[in-house]
Amino acid sequence: MSITPLMPVYPRCDVRPVRGEGCYLIGERGERYLDFAAGIAVNALGHGHPHLTKAIQEQAATLMHVSNLYGSPQGEALAQRIVDNCFADTVFFTNSGAEAIECAIKTARRYFYVNGQPKRHKIITFNNAFHGRTMGAISATNQPKMRDGFEPLVPGFAYAPFNDLEAALALVDDETAGFMVETVQGEGGMTAATPEFIQGLRKICDERGMLLILDEIQCGYGRTGKFFAYEHYGITPDIMTVAKGIGGGFPLGACLATEEAAKGMVFGTHGSTYGGNPLAMAAGMAILDVMLEPGFFEHVTAMGERMRSAFEQLMPNHDHLFEEIRGKGLMLGIKLKEPAVSRDFVAHLRDNHGLLTVAAGENVFRVLPPLVIDESHIAECMERLSEGARSYAPLSDD
Repeated sequence: MSITPLMPVYPRCDVRPVRGEGCYLIGERGERYLDFAAGIAVNALGHGHPHLTKAIQEQAATLMHVSNLYGSPQGEALAQRIVDNCFADTVFFTNSGAEAIECAIKTARRYFYVNGQPKRHKIITFNNAFHGRTMGAISATNQPKMRDGFEPLVPGFAYAPFNDLEAALALVDDETAGFMVETVQGEGGMTAATPEFIQGLRKICDERGMLLILDEIQCGYGRTGKFFAYEHYGITPDIMTVAKGIGGGFPLGACLATEEAAKGMVFGTHGSTYGGNPLAMAAGMAILDVMLEPGFFEHVTAMGERMRSAFEQLMPNHDHLFEEIRGKGLMLGIKLKEPAVSRDFVAHLRDNHGLLTVAAGENVFRVLPPLVIDESHIAECMERLSEGARSYAPLSDD
């Protein structure tokens, strides 16, 4: 048996997109799909957004890449704009979310190193977490499906149940650097942190001189109806990772930090060949041009509420299938009742009803549309979802 030219690590489906238009994807045969997956929360402005497309085209024709050995007017401008709109004082640009996580881990460990406490290196993370696929990121989760076969992993992590403040506190010892937590878990099952949990973690960090790292790779950048999800909780982190929506489809991520938390990150401690190159910065700036317009986040909130209420109206009609709705804003998940399987249901919606969604943990399917959807897209989604729920037969071959 010969291996495929693309390493076979993804179970790729038969949808083969060649074009995107707004909230739709078009396949090789011209078939149209309503895209409520958005590249797993990446295509925040949908496909082919004119402002984003124009910014990338103009920058590509001007200057795509230099090196971080030189001054970066584009990077400085985007970093300043991000800093002006959130808790952070400084930004490191990466090419992906996993790289942002690596930078966050290094930033936290380095903080205690320069503080003369090098043994404070341990980071407490949470069950069902997904922080990426690098060795550091898989070490920060206790999910066997991420870790099996890759040992030995990076030491210095401990794991507590999500939303369990007492369990998290019980793991704190004199080697603990801080907590790293998704403000809203995505891959793990679309579970939002409770206010008591996030505020409690912040309080423990304040009392014990620890750092709070938030992973907002999926839930940040407008996805929950605010620029960042932590804004719902009345706290600020010390370090935060973002990616996905930050580039609207262009590979981009970032590690954000306060001046205090980043004080160990000096010349030579970290780097990236491509991170923050002019083309990525043009994409990032174009995204903020649109997102920071008055009313954008309010629109996301309104559409999220509209979609949640539409789900709530739909669910009793298919009581055998749908158990509960989770998430915030336009980051929603529906938990299915057994014997239904979320991955099978996602395939059924995709192949038979032209609706793209994403499977998640805990038998949940994710609905992550572009943030620019309107009422008509929600109505179309509900129509396709309703038809899909009617025609879905668990354990069948569809």
